[in-house]
Amino acid sequence: MEKLVCKNLAELKQHTNKELPLGDWITVTQEMINAFAEATLDFQWIHVDVEKAKQFSPFKAPVAHGFMSVSLISKMLSDVLQVESAQMGVNYGLNKVRFPNPVLVDSKVRLKSKVLQVEDYGETAAKILWDCTVEIKGAEKPACVAEFVSLMFE
Repeated sequence: MEKLVCKNLAELKQHTNKELPLGDWITVTQEMINAFAEATLDFQWIHVDVEKAKQFSPFKAPVAHGFMSVSLISKMLSDVLQVESAQMGVNYGLNKVRFPNPVLVDSKVRLKSKVLQVEDYGETAAKILWDCTVEIKGAEKPACVAEFVSLMFE
């Protein structure tokens, strides 16, 4: 996988409104879905009861939690972008998020993204607005589209 490497936040600003490299496909397993259910205490059967989902779900298989797609964005961004001067990054929030398509168990997802805005945040940090689309391999509609906001500290 290609990775964009920037020396610092000033160099990252030069990539505003440019597509970042596409991420690698990640397989969403039942184990990942179960672990997310454990972490969030969301045990709705459509996610964790494989046999019931096969029988009663309109998707005929378990589906990942929508918020699991959002949760993967931070990891997927770090897979395609590195800012060498950054000491840490934190999630700041979401301006918009939608889940147009469910992620069925064993589907593959990847991130398509771009930097929308980089603005100074104090002396040694930046607030970054990202345009993020979590694609599903072979699906017409994405799993998630989001305006994701993070802070990066040098």
